[in-house]
Amino acid sequence: MAQIDLYAIGNALVDSEYEVSDAQLQALGVEKRHMTLIDAERRTTLEHGVQGQHSRHTGGGSAGNTVVALSQLGGKAFYACRVADDALGRFYRDDLAANGVQSNLVDGLASSGQTGTCMVMVTPDAERSMSTFLGATSELEESALREDAIRNAKVYYMEGYLAAQTGGLAAALKGRAIARAAGVKLATTLSDMSMINFCRAGLEAMVGGEDTGKLDYLFCNEEEALVWCDSKDIDTVCDRLAPRAATVCLTRGAKGCIVIEGSKRTAVEAAKVRAVDTNGAGDMFAGAFLFAVTQGYSHAQAARLANDCAGRVVAQYGNRLKPEELQQLRKDFEDANAKG
Repeated sequence: MAQIDLYAIGNALVDSEYEVSDAQLQALGVEKRHMTLIDAERRTTLEHGVQGQHSRHTGGGSAGNTVVALSQLGGKAFYACRVADDALGRFYRDDLAANGVQSNLVDGLASSGQTGTCMVMVTPDAERSMSTFLGATSELEESALREDAIRNAKVYYMEGYLAAQTGGLAAALKGRAIARAAGVKLATTLSDMSMINFCRAGLEAMVGGEDTGKLDYLFCNEEEALVWCDSKDIDTVCDRLAPRAATVCLTRGAKGCIVIEGSKRTAVEAAKVRAVDTNGAGDMFAGAFLFAVTQGYSHAQAARLANDCAGRVVAQYGNRLKPEELQQLRKDFEDANAKG
């Protein structure tokens, strides 16, 4: 098997995005800025609440967005996930293939259940609030793993949202062990405040320690980092994050990001954009960063590309960019680095 730049495991979700007011968000009872898991009945209620409003439908899921970004930039990606054999599941499988991402879905779709969905509501301040019906992905398990692909990957990436799922977490951790034994670099993301508040034990297992091996890459945003480290002081947060991974990427929105490597701190400026929708920004950052490092660029260089790509996402509505947009960002990045 040819080498893969990134092997990821995560939730497969089809996104439906709506532009709403804060008053609508409050009336619907949706918690702002965070991800909330919902059941089918709650999904029906929310769909009724936004009935008649225009929506955009795209392939989604946090790690799904990350592998698509890396693939569109020119990397090789594999995604382990689960969808049902329904219209949305077939759409999701075909969308991965159209974006050049290999997956276990080519071996067949789940015969029962419904493909998971995520209702993303974007308010005028560009904040996204997510209501996620896991559906078929709630039954993600070890059978989704492809061990040969893991062993042939440069990086093994676990979606932090899997901390909320018994089977998905077990699968992610089994893949982690396979990757570590094969010398594959390990990466994960804290994903969302809800995961830290309610599923910290699962996240801690993904992050690991002396017994299971330290991460190579950890991704988180500032809000997540402050809660994870139980501090409002950014220097203290950096000190507490540093031992958890060889490289920590702490994203700070318009303030850019900090790349933490032991005692070293590298601040990288954000792209200058007007934010309209933050949905998918962290996923894009991780995909672009991992693309650059797997192609031999330094972590500081990778963070610059990641900031530029994430900035382009927040300047539009929707969780992904068109392939030609990412190819242009890659060309600009390569040209800039060629000049020194």
